[in-house]
Amino acid sequence: MIESLLSYGWWVGVVLIIVGFVALVKGADWLVDGASAVAKQFGVSDLVIGLTVVAFGTSMPEFVVNMVSVAEGSTDLAITNILGSNIINTFVILGLTALVYPIASQKRSRDFDIPLSIIAGILVFAFVAVRSPWGEVMPVADCGETRGIGRLGGIVLLLMFVYFLYNTFRHAKDHPEEKEETSLQPSAQGREIGTGRAIALIIAGLVGLVLGGEMIVKSAVDLATRLGVSEAIIGLTIVALGTSLPELATSVIAATKKNCDIALGNVVGSNIFNVFFILGTSALINPLPAYPGIELDAWTAAAGSILVWLFVKTNREREIKRWGGAVLLLVYAVYLTYRLIG
Repeated sequence: MIESLLSYGWWVGVVLIIVGFVALVKGADWLVDGASAVAKQFGVSDLVIGLTVVAFGTSMPEFVVNMVSVAEGSTDLAITNILGSNIINTFVILGLTALVYPIASQKRSRDFDIPLSIIAGILVFAFVAVRSPWGEVMPVADCGETRGIGRLGGIVLLLMFVYFLYNTFRHAKDHPEEKEETSLQPSAQGREIGTGRAIALIIAGLVGLVLGGEMIVKSAVDLATRLGVSEAIIGLTIVALGTSLPELATSVIAATKKNCDIALGNVVGSNIFNVFFILGTSALINPLPAYPGIELDAWTAAAGSILVWLFVKTNREREIKRWGGAVLLLVYAVYLTYRLIG
């Protein structure tokens, strides 16, 4: 059905991408509401709900797009969706948020989360550009062989994700007095929802996610073909920006309430989820060959986290100041310009 609609012209693809993003974001919202309500009824604490259901919910758009991309064989889109989303999260979302109000940081973010997000970018680079035991040489139809993220690499990423989850739960248990970083996520934690409605929300959310993912991936591939550009460019820009909408909404809310430390935790946590869980799962299902320019994209993702870490470590207030936000936006503008014309 989607293919037949796309035959009417490029503008149909643009419309379907927009509709797909709406379905993705709303589907993730419904899924989180329903799952949170069910978890509440089984006596699961707000802390656990925040660290699992809500955290997974904000990464659902990236996850669904990647699963559909892998199933469709669009592996370039699967990788660029993650790297592009992380780059936009760091440079654009944190940059804009810092311009509105300086972003404070918590000790855990400075000492654990941000360094782990740096490692995530470096690992992706190592898989695709360095002769490492976790990278994999795989055949590509047009250019012989290339390096990529194979199943062993996917396992390594998933093991890192397990370590991240373990450390996060242990920290939350040992420091219950700290403000919950996911408290501004869209969820039903403060609402009473009946079992029937909760199940209906879960089903509706899953349907929205699946349909939205199908629309975005198929329309993005069609649009790239019509425009004569690579799937990688579409993934780094249009798709990555759309799947980052939940993080953007959460960070804007945090900035208006001057709770920007929540914005930092939300973005960094999402970046870690994206690489270790989503990219790891994608590679485990279907090995992901490298594409032209992936080394730059991986290093840019890592460099964003390095800049954020330097910003919060080199001033007494331990925050990203407005000038830091301007620097992040300027670096992104230079990077995007180079990728588009390079």
